[in-house]
Amino acid sequence: MTDSPRALGELAAAIEREGDRFVLHGAAGWMQGRTMYGGASSFVAFTAARAAFPDLPPLRAAQIGFVAPVGEDIAIAARVLRAGKSVAQVETEISAGGELLQRALWIFGSARPDNGGVPQRRLESFVPHDQAVAARPHPDPAFFTHRMELRHAAPKGEVPVGTIRRWVRLKDRAGLDPVGELIGIGDTLPPGAMTAQERMGPLSSINWSLTLLTDRPETTDGWWLLETSSNAMAQGFSSETLRLWNTEGVQVMHGLQSVAIFG
Repeated sequence: MTDSPRALGELAAAIEREGDRFVLHGAAGWMQGRTMYGGASSFVAFTAARAAFPDLPPLRAAQIGFVAPVGEDIAIAARVLRAGKSVAQVETEISAGGELLQRALWIFGSARPDNGGVPQRRLESFVPHDQAVAARPHPDPAFFTHRMELRHAAPKGEVPVGTIRRWVRLKDRAGLDPVGELIGIGDTLPPGAMTAQERMGPLSSINWSLTLLTDRPETTDGWWLLETSSNAMAQGFSSETLRLWNTEGVQVMHGLQSVAIFG
């Protein structure tokens, strides 16, 4: 295991094939406490799926279950559940010591001729990335957000309680394809429910379902606008919607997440 923080692209390069599975030894820099940050573990699983089946069409959606804390040394298995004429479904499992830690279903699909259309939605009101104020860094120097730049995307008081909105950019984007980059940063923000807590305490993502709204996401200088927003928060759980826009305010990814609230 290495103690040197790796960029996300370096993390992908460190994944090695061992027989019918992949292994990763060392994910320093991508931890949040005792577990790997969900975007990083999902990125690792996606990278393994792509490596195992390089002829897959573009990614369209994913369903990710965070079963148990993911450490720095893991094994990743990938298998095709079904490959039709245009859609392939691939399952990945992250494990360590024989224990299942994460299971994900990745939906890959080839483009077909249009039959009507609905344009990607735009966010009309936001602070441009080049005018946004930097967010306060996390007090733990080992926390994964130190691999990123974060800026406030809305003036204070202009987003409702239960919503967090930030500009996010990886400090090192080398070796990344655009879709892998979105997976790697898409779960960066804490749940919006954090802003509605009466007593500060830990929160934990249970799952993450995401849909790509384009197979060619583009933005300016690596900046993406992220939002987490609680749809309902009660009895120790929150249903969260996750949205991601480019610098033009065009939405490129949409997600849903269940969150456990402790304390």
